[in-house]
Amino acid sequence: MANRPIFTPDFNGYPYVVSMDIDFKWYPGFAKSQMQKSIVSLHEAAEQQGIQPILEISRKSTSRLGVSLSAFNLLLETPSGQEMSVECAYQGSKVFEDGGPYHDLYQMSSRDAKTDERLKNSGELIGFNFCGEDFPIEPKTVFYDWLYITGLYQNKKDLIQELDSFQGFSDIVFNPNRSLNCQARAAALFVSLSKNDLIDKQMFSDIDYYLTVLTGNTELPPIESTPLQLKLPIDNLE
Repeated sequence: MANRPIFTPDFNGYPYVVSMDIDFKWYPGFAKSQMQKSIVSLHEAAEQQGIQPILEISRKSTSRLGVSLSAFNLLLETPSGQEMSVECAYQGSKVFEDGGPYHDLYQMSSRDAKTDERLKNSGELIGFNFCGEDFPIEPKTVFYDWLYITGLYQNKKDLIQELDSFQGFSDIVFNPNRSLNCQARAAALFVSLSKNDLIDKQMFSDIDYYLTVLTGNTELPPIESTPLQLKLPIDNLE
Protein backbone atom coordinates (compact mmCIF):
# COMPACT_ATOMS: atom_id res chain seq x y z
CA MET A 1 0.00 0.00 0.00
CA ALA A 2 1.00 3.60 -0.55
CA ASN A 3 -0.39 7.05 0.18
CA ARG A 4 -0.60 10.08 -2.08
CA PRO A 5 -2.54 13.36 -1.93
CA ILE A 6 -5.33 14.33 -4.30
CA PHE A 7 -5.67 18.09 -4.71
CA THR A 8 -9.05 19.71 -5.31
CA PRO A 9 -9.82 23.39 -5.95
CA ASP A 10 -11.54 25.20 -3.08
CA PHE A 11 -13.96 27.69 -4.59
CA ASN A 12 -14.82 29.14 -1.18
CA GLY A 13 -11.57 31.14 -1.15
CA TYR A 14 -8.31 30.94 0.78
CA PRO A 15 -6.38 28.61 0.99
CA TYR A 16 -7.86 27.77 -2.46
CA VAL A 17 -6.75 24.12 -2.48
CA VAL A 18 -7.83 21.11 -0.40
CA SER A 19 -5.54 18.10 -0.07
CA MET A 20 -6.89 14.64 0.72
CA ASP A 21 -4.50 11.77 1.48
CA ILE A 22 -5.53 8.57 -0.25
CA ASP A 23 -4.35 5.03 0.54
CA PHE A 24 -4.08 2.80 -2.51
CA LYS A 25 -2.35 -0.27 -3.90
CA TRP A 26 1.13 0.48 -5.20
CA TYR A 27 2.59 -1.41 -8.14
CA PRO A 28 6.40 -1.51 -7.65
CA GLY A 29 8.85 -0.98 -10.46
CA PHE A 30 10.17 1.91 -12.51
CA ALA A 31 8.48 0.95 -15.78
CA LYS A 32 5.92 3.45 -17.03
CA SER A 33 3.33 0.68 -17.21
CA GLN A 34 3.76 0.00 -13.48
CA MET A 35 3.41 3.66 -12.62
CA GLN A 36 0.25 3.89 -14.67
CA LYS A 37 -1.21 0.90 -12.80
CA SER A 38 -0.53 2.78 -9.58
CA ILE A 39 -2.23 5.88 -11.01
CA VAL A 40 -5.35 3.87 -11.84
CA SER A 41 -5.30 2.37 -8.35
CA LEU A 42 -4.96 5.83 -6.77
CA HIS A 43 -7.81 7.26 -8.81
CA GLU A 44 -10.09 4.32 -8.06
CA ALA A 45 -9.44 4.74 -4.34
CA ALA A 46 -10.10 8.49 -4.59
CA GLU A 47 -13.35 7.88 -6.46
CA GLN A 48 -14.52 5.82 -3.49
CA GLN A 49 -14.05 8.99 -1.46
CA GLY A 50 -16.25 10.89 -3.92
CA ILE A 51 -13.52 12.60 -5.95
CA GLN A 52 -13.92 12.18 -9.70
CA PRO A 53 -12.88 12.73 -12.41
CA ILE A 54 -9.20 13.14 -11.60
CA LEU A 55 -6.38 14.26 -13.88
CA GLU A 56 -2.91 12.82 -13.31
CA ILE A 57 -0.38 15.55 -14.06
CA SER A 58 2.99 13.99 -14.76
CA ARG A 59 5.00 12.44 -17.55
CA LYS A 60 3.58 9.10 -16.41
CA SER A 61 0.00 10.16 -17.04
CA THR A 62 -2.20 8.17 -19.41
CA SER A 63 -3.75 11.48 -20.48
CA ARG A 64 -2.28 13.67 -23.21
CA LEU A 65 -3.34 16.70 -21.21
CA GLY A 66 -1.71 15.39 -18.04
CA VAL A 67 1.60 14.81 -19.82
CA SER A 68 1.53 18.26 -21.43
CA LEU A 69 0.97 19.87 -18.01
CA SER A 70 4.03 18.27 -16.46
CA ALA A 71 6.45 20.97 -15.31
CA PHE A 72 8.99 19.25 -17.58
CA ASN A 73 6.75 20.00 -20.58
CA LEU A 74 4.70 23.10 -19.71
CA LEU A 75 6.36 26.12 -21.32
CA LEU A 76 6.41 29.77 -20.36
CA GLU A 77 7.73 32.77 -22.24
CA THR A 78 9.85 35.60 -20.83
CA PRO A 79 9.58 39.28 -21.84
CA SER A 80 12.53 38.82 -24.20
CA GLY A 81 10.71 36.02 -26.00
CA GLN A 82 12.83 33.26 -24.46
CA GLU A 83 10.85 30.06 -24.02
CA MET A 84 11.61 27.45 -21.39
CA SER A 85 9.90 24.77 -19.34
CA VAL A 86 8.58 25.57 -15.88
CA GLU A 87 11.12 23.10 -14.51
CA CYS A 88 14.04 24.86 -16.18
CA ALA A 89 12.76 28.25 -15.01
CA TYR A 90 12.53 26.99 -11.44
CA GLN A 91 15.90 25.26 -11.28
CA GLY A 92 17.75 28.02 -13.15
CA SER A 93 16.41 30.71 -10.83
CA LYS A 94 17.62 29.22 -7.55
CA VAL A 95 19.99 31.37 -5.51
CA PHE A 96 22.23 29.62 -2.98
CA GLU A 97 24.61 30.77 -0.27
CA ASP A 98 27.59 29.81 -2.45
CA GLY A 99 26.32 30.30 -5.99
CA GLY A 100 23.52 30.89 -8.43
CA PRO A 101 21.30 31.76 -10.02
CA TYR A 102 22.42 29.46 -12.84
CA HIS A 103 20.46 31.02 -15.67
CA ASP A 104 22.19 28.83 -18.23
CA LEU A 105 19.85 26.05 -17.02
CA TYR A 106 17.01 27.87 -18.77
CA GLN A 107 18.14 26.47 -22.11
CA MET A 108 18.88 22.92 -20.98
CA SER A 109 16.49 20.01 -21.09
CA SER A 110 14.25 19.76 -18.03
CA ARG A 111 15.98 16.59 -16.90
CA ASP A 112 19.47 18.07 -17.22
CA ALA A 113 18.42 21.24 -15.42
CA LYS A 114 16.96 19.34 -12.48
CA THR A 115 20.01 17.09 -12.07
CA ASP A 116 22.72 19.74 -12.53
CA GLU A 117 25.41 19.16 -9.91
CA ARG A 118 25.67 22.85 -9.02
CA LEU A 119 22.21 22.68 -7.45
CA LYS A 120 23.54 20.18 -4.93
CA ASN A 121 26.92 21.79 -4.25
CA SER A 122 26.15 25.47 -3.72
CA GLY A 123 24.98 25.52 -0.11
CA GLU A 124 21.59 26.42 1.30
CA LEU A 125 18.83 27.83 -0.89
CA ILE A 126 18.28 31.48 0.03
CA GLY A 127 16.04 32.83 -2.73
CA PHE A 128 15.13 32.97 -6.40
CA ASN A 129 16.00 35.33 -9.24
CA PHE A 130 13.99 35.08 -12.44
CA CYS A 131 14.91 37.39 -15.33
CA GLY A 132 16.54 39.83 -12.94
CA GLU A 133 13.66 39.91 -10.42
CA ASP A 134 14.01 38.56 -6.87
CA PHE A 135 11.45 36.24 -5.29
CA PRO A 136 11.28 35.14 -1.64
CA ILE A 137 11.49 31.54 -0.41
CA GLU A 138 8.53 31.95 1.94
CA PRO A 139 5.81 30.80 1.63
CA LYS A 140 7.71 27.73 0.54
CA THR A 141 5.95 27.01 -2.77
CA VAL A 142 5.22 30.61 -3.73
CA PHE A 143 7.76 30.92 -6.55
CA TYR A 144 7.12 27.51 -8.09
CA ASP A 145 3.37 28.15 -8.01
CA TRP A 146 3.88 31.54 -9.69
CA LEU A 147 5.90 29.99 -12.51
CA TYR A 148 3.37 27.22 -13.02
CA ILE A 149 0.27 29.40 -13.07
CA THR A 150 2.12 31.80 -15.37
CA GLY A 151 2.70 28.95 -17.82
CA LEU A 152 -0.97 27.95 -17.57
CA TYR A 153 -2.18 31.53 -17.96
CA GLN A 154 -0.07 32.07 -21.06
CA ASN A 155 -1.68 28.93 -22.52
CA LYS A 156 -5.11 29.39 -20.99
CA LYS A 157 -7.03 29.51 -24.25
CA ASP A 158 -6.07 25.89 -24.85
CA LEU A 159 -6.08 24.59 -21.28
CA ILE A 160 -8.55 26.32 -18.98
CA GLN A 161 -11.70 24.67 -20.30
CA GLU A 162 -10.11 21.23 -20.11
CA LEU A 163 -8.93 21.78 -16.54
CA ASP A 164 -12.39 22.90 -15.46
CA SER A 165 -13.78 19.45 -16.20
CA PHE A 166 -11.76 17.76 -13.43
CA GLN A 167 -12.64 17.68 -9.76
CA GLY A 168 -9.18 16.65 -8.58
CA PHE A 169 -5.54 16.46 -9.63
CA SER A 170 -2.80 13.96 -8.79
CA ASP A 171 0.93 13.52 -9.28
CA ILE A 172 1.97 9.92 -8.69
CA VAL A 173 5.63 10.88 -8.29
CA PHE A 174 5.02 13.57 -5.67
CA ASN A 175 5.71 12.46 -2.10
CA PRO A 176 5.02 15.23 0.45
CA ASN A 177 7.51 13.61 2.82
CA ARG A 178 10.30 14.30 0.33
CA SER A 179 9.21 17.29 -1.74
CA LEU A 180 7.48 20.65 -1.36
CA ASN A 181 6.44 21.71 -4.85
CA CYS A 182 3.75 19.82 -6.72
CA GLN A 183 2.46 20.44 -10.23
CA ALA A 184 -0.92 18.86 -9.39
CA ARG A 185 -1.41 21.23 -6.47
CA ALA A 186 -0.38 24.19 -8.66
CA ALA A 187 -2.97 23.17 -11.26
CA ALA A 188 -5.70 22.99 -8.62
CA LEU A 189 -4.58 26.41 -7.36
CA PHE A 190 -4.88 27.87 -10.85
CA VAL A 191 -8.42 26.52 -11.30
CA SER A 192 -9.47 27.85 -7.90
CA LEU A 193 -7.95 31.30 -8.44
CA SER A 194 -9.60 31.47 -11.86
CA LYS A 195 -13.01 30.59 -10.46
CA ASN A 196 -12.56 33.14 -7.69
CA ASP A 197 -11.69 35.83 -10.30
CA LEU A 198 -8.30 36.38 -8.70
CA ILE A 199 -6.09 35.86 -11.72
CA ASP A 200 -5.34 39.05 -13.60
CA LYS A 201 -2.35 40.93 -14.97
CA GLN A 202 -1.48 42.39 -11.58
CA MET A 203 -0.71 38.91 -10.29
CA PHE A 204 2.09 38.69 -12.86
CA SER A 205 3.46 42.20 -12.39
CA ASP A 206 3.25 42.97 -8.65
CA ILE A 207 4.78 40.49 -6.23
CA ASP A 208 3.19 42.16 -3.19
CA TYR A 209 -0.24 41.69 -4.73
CA TYR A 210 0.54 38.10 -5.65
CA LEU A 211 1.73 37.29 -2.11
CA THR A 212 -1.33 38.95 -0.64
CA VAL A 213 -3.59 36.73 -2.71
CA LEU A 214 -1.63 33.55 -2.08
CA THR A 215 -1.50 34.04 1.69
CA GLY A 216 -5.04 35.33 2.06
CA ASN A 217 -3.58 38.25 4.02
CA THR A 218 -4.85 41.66 2.96
CA GLU A 219 -2.40 43.31 5.36
CA LEU A 220 0.73 41.51 4.24
CA PRO A 221 3.76 43.70 5.06
CA PRO A 222 5.89 44.76 2.08
CA ILE A 223 8.94 42.67 1.28
CA GLU A 224 12.30 44.01 0.24
CA SER A 225 11.87 43.38 -3.49
CA THR A 226 10.22 45.93 -5.74
CA PRO A 227 7.17 45.31 -7.93
CA LEU A 228 7.96 43.01 -10.82
CA GLN A 229 8.89 44.64 -14.10
CA LEU A 230 8.72 41.47 -16.18
CA LYS A 231 5.82 42.49 -18.41
CA LEU A 232 5.20 38.88 -19.33
CA PRO A 233 3.64 38.23 -22.76
CA ILE A 234 0.04 37.84 -21.60
CA ASP A 235 -1.58 40.87 -23.25
CA ASN A 236 -3.03 38.75 -26.05
CA LEU A 237 -4.92 36.59 -23.56
CA GLU A 238 -7.67 38.97 -22.56
